[in-house]
Amino acid sequence: NHSMLADLDSVLLLGGRAEFTGEREVRVTGGADTMTITADTVVVNTGSVANIPPIDGAQLGGRIHDSESLQHVDPFPKRLVVVGGGYIGLEFGSMFAHFGSQDTVLDRGPRPLANEDDDVAEVVAQALADDGVTIVNDASVTAVNDGADAATVTYEVGGETKTIDAEAVLLAVGRKPATADLGLEKAGIDTDDRGFIVTDEYLRSSAEGVYAFGDVNGGPMFTYISLDDNRILADQLLGEGKRSTKDRGSVPYTMFLTPPVARVGLTEKAARDEGYEIKVGAKLQADIAAAPRAKIEGDPRGIVKFVVDATTDHILGAALVHVHSQEVINTVALAMRHDVTATELRDTIYTHPSATEALNEVLGALK
Repeated sequence: NHSMLADLDSVLLLGGRAEFTGEREVRVTGGADTMTITADTVVVNTGSVANIPPIDGAQLGGRIHDSESLQHVDPFPKRLVVVGGGYIGLEFGSMFAHFGSQDTVLDRGPRPLANEDDDVAEVVAQALADDGVTIVNDASVTAVNDGADAATVTYEVGGETKTIDAEAVLLAVGRKPATADLGLEKAGIDTDDRGFIVTDEYLRSSAEGVYAFGDVNGGPMFTYISLDDNRILADQLLGEGKRSTKDRGSVPYTMFLTPPVARVGLTEKAARDEGYEIKVGAKLQADIAAAPRAKIEGDPRGIVKFVVDATTDHILGAALVHVHSQEVINTVALAMRHDVTATELRDTIYTHPSATEALNEVLGALK
């Protein structure tokens, strides 16, 4: 990425540590060299870093990792304990189980995938268990200790204190903005109570001419959201200035488990809570006769679920857990953004054998 920018005559690429020293004024320090630059427009796109929980002994180093350092762990851990059962924790738990590690995920919640419907979460939990991932629910971690031969994690569950040893511990309890030592206050840039830069729908901060992109503004922490942030600024500077975060409808996401978990829009529970009259179509992937792709690839696990507005026939949400769901979800999201009805999506011609053709059968079973 650096070389792509450095090769452009219109771009001056400075490598170093940057901090605000005034209004739209940034000082960059690289080794012994320092340069102060000013501009009409400044974009803060520093991202986020792993959050280190206030747990006794929870500090990075040795056998204790965040999601970045664990990718370079050496030697490979025979046993891995993951503190946190969110998306990052489950993804790494699934990944390392497939690499051959014995994995235990300590989750504070009563069940994994708290934001998914019960039937979807149950299918995912079973797939993780099948792959050797042990999930301990309602677990409160109280201490982490990196000893001479192994790391020990102490936790409480059901009023009982337990310990578990491992060659590696992953701290996966969320992320925080990478704003340390940026000097935001010197530039008049406001942050919220979690430290994220406060922006409006056009990604403008409280300081005139200063924008914030990606994770650092506290929005959805996805690469493709940061990419869309760039489109909003481009429209501000070069276009009509109409694009905003409010334009983003039906943004999908994927948890890269095995098989992947993809969702867009409302869950069944959320739709009912919001007062919609709905129809629901749900089938286990293994029971979808007209979509053999997953069986061909040797992993027929999963579920396909749609929530549809019974009055308008518009799709309110979908949860796809199956081989290639990370691709199919984009088709569903596009249909939702352009008000393609469930009937139209049901009767569309899809290639065979593909993961997408499951839509024919599942949307034909709405009730």
